Parts: sequence; C-alpha cells; structure tokens
Amino acid sequence: MTERAAGPRDADGDPDSRSVDAAAESTPTDAGRPVRERSGARVTRRQLLRTAGTAGIVGLAGCAGRQYRTPPDCSSVAAAAGGDGYEPLPADDGISMFRRGLRRYGYYPEETVPSAVRVDWSFPTNRIGHTAAKSTPRPTPDGETILVASDTGRIDAVAPTGERRWRIDTGASRSLGFHGTPAIVDGTAYIGGYDGDCYAIDIASGDVIWRTSAREFGGAIAIGSSPAYIDGTLYLLAEYSDPASGALWELDAATGNPTWSDDRLWGMPHPSPAIDCRAGRLVTGSNDGVVYCWEFPSLEFAWSFQAGGEGGPNGEAMADGRFHLGAQIKGTIPIYDGAAFVGSWDGRFYRLDIADGSEEWSFETGRVIMSNPAIDPDRGVVYVGSDDSFVYALDAGTGDELWSADVGGRVIGSITATAETILVGSYDTHLYALDRATGERRWRVENRGHVTSGAIPRGDRIYYAERGRFSNYDDDEAETVLEEPGQAYCLVPDE
Repeated sequence: MTERAAGPRDADGDPDSRSVDAAAESTPTDAGRPVRERSGARVTRRQLLRTAGTAGIVGLAGCAGRQYRTPPDCSSVAAAAGGDGYEPLPADDGISMFRRGLRRYGYYPEETVPSAVRVDWSFPTNRIGHTAAKSTPRPTPDGETILVASDTGRIDAVAPTGERRWRIDTGASRSLGFHGTPAIVDGTAYIGGYDGDCYAIDIASGDVIWRTSAREFGGAIAIGSSPAYIDGTLYLLAEYSDPASGALWELDAATGNPTWSDDRLWGMPHPSPAIDCRAGRLVTGSNDGVVYCWEFPSLEFAWSFQAGGEGGPNGEAMADGRFHLGAQIKGTIPIYDGAAFVGSWDGRFYRLDIADGSEEWSFETGRVIMSNPAIDPDRGVVYVGSDDSFVYALDAGTGDELWSADVGGRVIGSITATAETILVGSYDTHLYALDRATGERRWRVENRGHVTSGAIPRGDRIYYAERGRFSNYDDDEAETVLEEPGQAYCLVPDE
C-alpha cells in the first residue's frame, strides 16, 4: 500500500493544520500484496444473501488469507499480565490504548482523583448530532501530548497545559468523523473513522504515515471501534450496509495492509476488540445482540452467545438481509477472571465463561445498557452504567449488587476506575466522581452537552469530551439546530 503524506494546509492557512482529502485516495491493487481467496470451509451468511439476490459487501470469509499472516507473539504480553493483573502490557513499552489495555479494564489504580476540581482549559471539538459515545482523549505514554479526535473528522494534539501542538483535518470530515479512540504505539497513533478508513499518524508532526481505504476493507462505511494493538498487529471492527453487517480485521501496523478478516458479524458493530493472551481469546459484540469469540492468536472461531431481546436474530438474518433488533451490544467487553462482561440493550449485564460462552450470571437494570464497564481486579468488582441513570457496582464473581448511584441521566460512555474514585459522564451534562467503595458522590462538574467520552486521569489532570448541545434533536417535525459545539476539557485540582 502506498504511503500517503498529509495534504495542503486548511483554508485559513493555519501552519499547524493539515488536510487529507478522501477523494485523493488511490485505487488499491493486488500488486505487491497477497490476493485473499474466500475459504471453502464455510459459506458465510453474507454469501447466502448474495446468492439469494441481496446486495452485499465484498466480504472476506473466516479463514481467508490466513496463509499470508504471521500470528502475533503473545508470550511477552501473557507473562506481563501477571495472572489477572489490571494492565496486560508492560508499563514502559510505549503503548497507550482505549480502556487502558488489551483486556479493556478502564482501571487506573495509581491515579488519585482530587477532592475538588476546576476546569483548567477547554476547546470546541464535537459538532455532530450522532448519539454514539464520543472519542475519549488519549494521552501519550509519557503524558506530554493528548490526542483529541472529533466527530468532525479533526484530530488535535495538545500539551497538558492546553497549548495546541498541531491539528489535522481528515477525510472523515465528510462523514461522522471519529468516535473511536486512538491506539498509541511508539510515537504513532492508529484510529479508524466513519469514512471507513484507518489512519496511522505521526504524533510528533501530525503527518499521516499511511491510510488504509474503505475499499481495502471490502467497502466498509465506517470504523467506530478503537484498535487493539499487539506485536506489530492491529485489530478493529468495520461496519457495512446492504445488509447491515460487520467484520473483524487484522492489519499490519507498519504498513496498514489487511492480513486477515472474518465477516460473520451481523449488525453494524461499534465495540472495540478485547484480547486476553493468557486465556487465548479475542471477544467483541455487535448490533445483532451476539457476542463473538475467537481463539487467539490463531483466530479460529470459538463460540457465539445470543443476548435476549424481542425478535433477536438467533445468529441468522431474515431472507431479505434484515434482522430484528432488541439486544444490541454497543459497549466494549472487558475480559477478567476467565469471563467476558457484556452489557446489552435487552437491559441485562452478563458474565460469560470465556472458554465456551456459557452464561454464568446476569444482572437486570430494566433499561438499555451500552456503556463500557470498568473492572477493578484488586477487589473483584465490575462497574457498569445504564439508561436508567444509575451506575452499579457488582461483585464480578456472583453478580450481586454492592451499591448503585443515581447520576441524573443516561450513561452511554466509558466508566473509569481509579485508586478511590469512579469517573463517569452522564446525559445530564455532568461528569461525576463517585466514591469507589460506596458510590457516594464526591463532586460533579457541569458541562454544556451530554458527557459521553471516557474520563482519563493523568497525574493531577483529568481529560474528557462531550457531545454538542442541540435543540429539536428528538423532534421529527422541527429542524435540528446545533446550539453549541461539544468541548474537550481538562480538569485540575481546585486548591
């Protein structure tokens, strides 16, 4: 794949701003890269739909192209995990990713949240009414640069004190921008956009190192998941239409070349893949209400689990390619203690055995669950938010409720667990800090729009972002108006 440098400056001539034109994308060819053939071992559901006259994407089924991939080496990661340790990556390996690591715990035990905070700086970032959770600001491993990806297709790199290092506007500006969070590895940020492209960006300069086009993902219309990185390899989910479906992709991080994919997912998947090298599993969910699990790193398919909901698809689509909703799985699924922890739109939160996908317990909130849960492995507690406006602390082993806290609005973003505090954004426009042991409110900060990104503590600072503020958004008879763009924020202690 050809490397593509960043394009010209933006219209106002800002020397820190670069633009990447989606229309300039060259047509991919098979020259110099392996040609992937469809596996004869399994006929995918999308193939069946096409033979029945249903339009579908150019899919790559199951084991296609596996002879051209080199499975990543998991031995160092498995050894560093230390059993069920919170961070399955060495602390000094130059890697930072969504939900803290491959197991997606969202756990920062070394960080202490101040007893009172104030806003140190903010700047406008999100302007699109799409209700998916917004991208979470991501500090580099050394904490010296924070990347803020926007639903406008823009990425800002700022110093901890708020000074802008650079800005890039990408081809994702023609769609719904970015909702995933960058994975940062040795000075390079990897992020997928709602244009269906995946970008590798040099953090020092803001230059685009490579860009994998939607066409190279088989005609993807969006990438909303945040990449997982291990041993030179990236894993992410792509979304498709006609029919609504998805695929898990493996990429070479150095070049962006796709090396493997599996298109068995139905519904347009939003979660980010979670990987447990010690257990040898990769899991994710999708809008069809199904949890999918592969052996890792072989990527042989292991099992699937169907959540409840009215008219769930039961793993199959109807004849015309549509499926009934009701149990969508939007949140990323953490892996802990030999189990996957899954929130569903059917109003239940599940613990599934990672070995075979069997249900070990479920907890009912009665309302949609789409937040990304946090895991505290030191205490064996999982924290999850719901559309019922509550955050729940559950015993990870039994599913028993330890406490619940009302946060005034829907919780659709990521929950963060720190040394003594739970950080959670709410649809009531506030960021909440809750006592980790009791759920009692320590403080809350009022913002402008719904707080739907994760909140990331780093030193004495907390970074997060919100959705824009709109009028008439839920009124089909009136024009939706952006009243105020959503902001990215930095909180500091209020002495």
